[in-house]
Amino acid sequence: MQDMKARCVSLWILGATLLQCSVHARGLRRCLISTDMHRVEESFREIRRAIQAKDSFQNVTILSASETLHSIKPLDVCCVTRKLLAFYMDRVFKDHQELKPQILRRISSIANSFLYMQKTLQQCEQRRCHCRQEAANATRIIHDHYGQLEVRSAAIKSLGELDIFLA
Repeated sequence: MQDMKARCVSLWILGATLLQCSVHARGLRRCLISTDMHRVEESFREIRRAIQAKDSFQNVTILSASETLHSIKPLDVCCVTRKLLAFYMDRVFKDHQELKPQILRRISSIANSFLYMQKTLQQCEQRRCHCRQEAANATRIIHDHYGQLEVRSAAIKSLGELDIFLA
């Protein structure tokens, strides 16, 4: 009788654990971003040379100077992604002025993809995208580097370094 009770309790615990895991996984699925990153990367590759040719501060970096981007912990990926999407949408894309229509179309395509990703992340609950101090510091450094340059130069520099964010 004791052995049967122990098996029932064990099965109940296992079932409850599996149920909890499946509920958690379903909740996280809403936070997945389904964007064609290949298309975003292709759009960037097509304009990279033209954008980087306009960069008059070759020895200055905004994103790549922040080595913390390369050492972001898995817990901080959501937060840093959300903050960098906002950075590009609120500052870089708005500050950049492009005269060539073909480059402008590519930048608009990237911006639209970023907007979609940003909206998807906003629909997730905040507790699933917690921002730790390391993530806040990494994005603050990027904003500081951006602010040290003239607005147009900073926008060109940030667009030219877009591959770092995409990586």
